[in-house]
Amino acid sequence: MNGSRHESGPAEETVVTPPATGVWQLAWPTMALFALHSLVGVVDFMFVSSLGTEAIAGVGIALQIHFFSFAVLTAVTTGTMAIVSRECGAGNMEEAARATHCSVALSVVGGILIMAVIPWSEPIVAVLQVEPEVAALGGTCLAILLLFQIPFAIEITLAQALRAAGDVRTPLIVGSLTVLLNVVLDYALIFGELGAPELGAEGSAWATGFVFLFAATVMAALWQRDKLILPMLGWRASVTRALSWRLLRIGLPTAVEQAIFSGGLLIFMGIVSSFSTAAISAYLIGVRILSFCFVPGMGFSMAASTLVGQNLGAGLPKVAERLGWRSAINAVAVMGGLGLVIIVFARPLANVFGAVGQETIDLTVSFIWILGAAQPAMAVEFALGGGLRGAGDTRFPLVVVLTGLLVFRLGLAVVVAKPLFGTVEAVWCCLLADWSVKAVLLSWRFASGRWKRIEV
Repeated sequence: MNGSRHESGPAEETVVTPPATGVWQLAWPTMALFALHSLVGVVDFMFVSSLGTEAIAGVGIALQIHFFSFAVLTAVTTGTMAIVSRECGAGNMEEAARATHCSVALSVVGGILIMAVIPWSEPIVAVLQVEPEVAALGGTCLAILLLFQIPFAIEITLAQALRAAGDVRTPLIVGSLTVLLNVVLDYALIFGELGAPELGAEGSAWATGFVFLFAATVMAALWQRDKLILPMLGWRASVTRALSWRLLRIGLPTAVEQAIFSGGLLIFMGIVSSFSTAAISAYLIGVRILSFCFVPGMGFSMAASTLVGQNLGAGLPKVAERLGWRSAINAVAVMGGLGLVIIVFARPLANVFGAVGQETIDLTVSFIWILGAAQPAMAVEFALGGGLRGAGDTRFPLVVVLTGLLVFRLGLAVVVAKPLFGTVEAVWCCLLADWSVKAVLLSWRFASGRWKRIEV
């Protein structure tokens, strides 16, 4: 997409292209970054797994619940992606910078609100009806993670703004540094090496928190020194009521979507845990493997959001549509291939990711097969969902997620649980139904072209 392109319409106008490049140029740095983060998650999981089953469950549940806090941030970051990409596509870099300032301010406010629940961390974990020892450890780890919510919010928001502007390499470089730091801190704080105190499973949470702080400090320093593609402007002129509402109006539906989805994940985890300890262990191991499957999806989602938003801003809706579909096709090809790989190597993966005991190993293999079969549908959801959000169309994805979650994931899970089939594998198959329905609905919406007429 570099250079000059145009679309022919009734007036035969020529429009200068936005700064973004092609699908792969935008997708691969994001893929690389999320792959590194997933790898760190595996290393962290292996460190913690050496401490026993309770440590695995406590840390794993704390991380799952902490993901819920991301829903609050999406109220800001989704609007950031849509507005910054649209303004950059139109050549309004100063307005894109103002939106970034306002987004960071709003994300800090969101971080403060999330930190208010720290005193209730253990009761929140205990709601999942885990053993008291797991609830105590998980509550402590969750409280530690929430202590660093403000730097987490700042780093996530700035990285999202940079990707929307077409700069995917700066988040990759900073993220790569944090990945290396995370591994070192994990090792040091969990086992008491390199002169650090031995904190056990809690050390994993402290390591993650310090990494949040480091990443936010680096990004903020680069921004303050005008080393980023988005210039540093005055806060007073940027943080206005009108711009704040413009961001939140776009992002609130996605925040509701993420909050309900995260809550649904916890309910689904509760249904799985009702079967056996082996079932929940297999599920948590599968989630770790799934984090690798998400890597290409996140890359193509970010690429689709940026390309659709910037081309709409540049007055090129047909190009935006073509690149949205191209993102989806590439995502299906890559994630479909990845799904085939994890199906073929399901049992070795179960062993590598720490499945212990024949029942746990067998259940993990079954879960991996289901995850592998779901990859093409997940790819469509990532890519086209990202494209719609990049266009500012956030309400329809909310309806889609609610339909898939409440009807096909949780609704079916309740029906096929113990009273009927009595197997956790039947419950896991509800995930496949959920992802398939969402892929069909999002494809229909993107094909309709209604997102081209949404004002942001």
